[in-house]
Amino acid sequence: MIVALYARVSTTKQAEKDLSIPDQLQQMREWCKSKGHNVAVEYVEPGASATDDRRPVFKQMISEASNNPSPFDAIIIHSLSRFFRDLFQFTFYERQLKKVGVQVISITQQTSDDSAGEMARSIFSLFDEYQSKENGKHTLRAMKENARKGFFNGSKIPYGFRKMELEIQGNKGNKKRLEIDPAESAIVNMIFQLYLNGYQGRALGIKGIAANLNEHGLTMRGKSWKRTFIQNMLNNRLYLGEYTFNKIEAKTRRVKPESEWITFQIEPIITPETFAHVKQRLAERLPDKVPPRIVNTPTLLTGFVKCGLCGANMTIATGKSGRYRYYKCSNKINNLVKGSCCSNNNIPMEKLDSLVLETISNKVFTPKRLEIMLKELRQNLNHSDTDYDEKLRKLNKELDAIKQQTDRLYEAVEKEFLPLDATLQERVHKHHARRQEILTEIAGLRRKKELPVSKLGKKNIIAFSLALKDIFRDKGSNFGKEYLKLLVSEIRVDKKEVRLSGSYSAMASALHMSTKREHLERVPSFDPVWLPSTDSNRGPSG
Repeated sequence: MIVALYARVSTTKQAEKDLSIPDQLQQMREWCKSKGHNVAVEYVEPGASATDDRRPVFKQMISEASNNPSPFDAIIIHSLSRFFRDLFQFTFYERQLKKVGVQVISITQQTSDDSAGEMARSIFSLFDEYQSKENGKHTLRAMKENARKGFFNGSKIPYGFRKMELEIQGNKGNKKRLEIDPAESAIVNMIFQLYLNGYQGRALGIKGIAANLNEHGLTMRGKSWKRTFIQNMLNNRLYLGEYTFNKIEAKTRRVKPESEWITFQIEPIITPETFAHVKQRLAERLPDKVPPRIVNTPTLLTGFVKCGLCGANMTIATGKSGRYRYYKCSNKINNLVKGSCCSNNNIPMEKLDSLVLETISNKVFTPKRLEIMLKELRQNLNHSDTDYDEKLRKLNKELDAIKQQTDRLYEAVEKEFLPLDATLQERVHKHHARRQEILTEIAGLRRKKELPVSKLGKKNIIAFSLALKDIFRDKGSNFGKEYLKLLVSEIRVDKKEVRLSGSYSAMASALHMSTKREHLERVPSFDPVWLPSTDSNRGPSG
C-alpha cells in the first residue's frame, strides 16, 4: 500500500526545540516498513492547532489526496489527535477521504474498519477534543493570572512597544513586560500630532496621515501604513498606558464580555490630554455627523453654514456647467420640505466667503472689539470662580474615594478575603474608567480657569488682529478654514442677513496662541465659541 505520513506539533516553538516531529516521523516510518507499506510523501505541520482546519500543510494534503486517482491509499498519523482534536471536523474529513478511497490510520490507536472501529475512533476523538478544551482552559487561566500581575503573555507585540525579559522565572522561561520602543513610539506621537495639528498648515484625516507617512518613507514594521491601522491606533487606550488582555476570542475574533478582560498598567506613550483631544475630534468627524468630504474639502464654509429659514445645511451648487458656484439650502436642492421647498436665496460662493472673511477681519476681530470681548470674558471668569472651586473640590473628592475603594479591593484580594473573579475585575475596571473621566473633566476645568486672559495686552491684541488678516488673505493655505472652524461655531444665512456665532474662550486661546510664533504653523484646536448668538452682521442677498 502506498501511504502518506502526517506529523504535527501545536506551536512553532515546539517545532524548533522539541523532538516530537522527528520522533513521530521515525515511528511512522518503522511502522510502515514493518507492514510493507511504501511512503510516497511526508507532510509536516510545524506549529498549528488541531482544533480547526486553518493549517496550510493539512489543506494541501487533503487537496492532493482528493485527486483522481489519489496518489496514495492511506494517511498515516502517530495518534488521532495529530489529525484533529475536534470530533465533528475529524468525522467530516475522514468521510471526505473515504469517498476517494483514502484511509486515516493511527499507529498508536489502531481500530477496525467496521462500525465498531468507527465508534472507537469517535470516542478517541471526543476525548481528544475534551482534553484540548481542558488544556486551553487551564492555559488561559494561567495567562490571565500572569496578566493580572502585569506580565506580557507573548502574543503579538503592539506597535510602539517592545518586549523586555525579566529575571523572574516563569513556566516557560523568564517572564516578560512591555516597554516603550523609542523609534516606534516617536511615530505613534507623530500620528497623534498630525491628526490634531495637521501638516504644514493643512488638516489631515486618517487617510491623509497614512499617505503622509508612506510618502516620507516611514513604514509600519516594513509594511505600508493603512487607514484602518491608524484609526485603531487613535482609538486605542493602550497608548494611554492601559494594556488589555483576553479581549478578543482567538478563533472567532469576536470581542468578549468586558467582565472577562484583564487590564493592567504599562508606561504610556500619549498624555491623557492629547488622547482626549483626539477622541473629541474623532467624535466630531464621525461620518454620521460630518461627511468626510466636508472635512477634506477646500471650500471655505462647507460644513458650518446653515440656512436661516429652515436650519438645513447649505451646500455647493453650480451653474453654467460649473462656471458659477453658489451656497444653496440642501432642502431647496432636494425638495425635502413638504408642501414647498425652502424660499431662501442662493448666495454666490465667492461673495459669501469674502463677506465672512472681511467681517471677521475688519469688523469682529479688530483691536477695539477684541478688548471689549476680553473684558467681558474676564468678568465671566471672575463670576465663575466659586463654581470652579466647588466643581474641582467635588471631582477631587470623588477621585480620592475611587482610589480608596480600589485600594481596599486590592487589599482584600491580597489577604484572601475576596476571590479575584470576574465580578471583582468588572468593579476595578469601572473604577479605572471613572478615574479617567474625572481626570479629563479636571483637565478641562483647569484649561478654562487658566485661560491667559490677564497676560494678553494691547500689543498681543494688535498682533493677533494683523496676523488673522494675513491668514485669511492667504488663499493657498488651509489655515483660513481651520481658524474659521476654531473661531466660528455656526454661520446662518437668512436672505439678506448673515449671522455668526462663537465663544470668547476659543477667541482668547487663539489670541494667546498667536503670541507664540511656532504655534501659528499648526492647525488650531480649541473649544469653538466666541460671539453671543444675538450678534449679527448684515450682508447682501444672493
